[in-house]
Amino acid sequence: MFAVLKTGGKQYRVQAGDLLRVERIAAQAGETVQFNDILMIGGDAPVIGAPTIEGAGVQAEVIDQIKADKIIHFVKRRRKHSSQRTKGHRQKLTLVKVTEILASGADATGVKAAIGTGSVSGFAIEAAAPAQPAPKAKAAKPVKAAETVEADAPAIAGVKPANLLTEARDGQPDDLKRISGVGPKLEGLLHKNGVFHFDQIAAWTPEEIAYMDDQLSFKGRIERDSWIDQAKQFAVEKE
Repeated sequence: MFAVLKTGGKQYRVQAGDLLRVERIAAQAGETVQFNDILMIGGDAPVIGAPTIEGAGVQAEVIDQIKADKIIHFVKRRRKHSSQRTKGHRQKLTLVKVTEILASGADATGVKAAIGTGSVSGFAIEAAAPAQPAPKAKAAKPVKAAETVEADAPAIAGVKPANLLTEARDGQPDDLKRISGVGPKLEGLLHKNGVFHFDQIAAWTPEEIAYMDDQLSFKGRIERDSWIDQAKQFAVEKE
């Protein structure tokens, strides 16, 4: 005789003597637990649940609390250096040995039910506590006339850089692609907006940075990738 049980969101076909790895359940090694969500009992007189079979159960002995094999996720960021890293995860499991399949009477055995710990992506979720009456909401504290609430800081207004050019000096633009985050397309946009040299970028003020962010349609890219510091360094090397 075999049974199809459901636990941890998965279905398993088992029979007496099988070793089974299931999503972690709240039990200690050596304890006997009972799975009560039985979808089917197979054998000479098969029974199919709707969706489960009332009174049926599968009893098993807990062998050990284990972890699954490590799953490796490899992350690589575009146009970044030294940013390759791995993230390992080992799902928490419980190793059990099926001892008995009960076609009926499982609801009267008194054996501890196999309840999952709710482990999701390695983070254990505590079993839900009995519902408690919701505390009464406290009335909002009135704001006195003298009290003020600080508003969000205003955005910096963009100002067109004063050092933009119509063409590169001596017809030789700097290789702006040396700046991290600048590719051929972005370099073309910089040229279109009159930026050909590192010293131009190095001299930008916060207001001018805000203006160029809008022109390039990459909000925050200049400060996020430290264009100003990189441009200063390359300008010094060029000298």
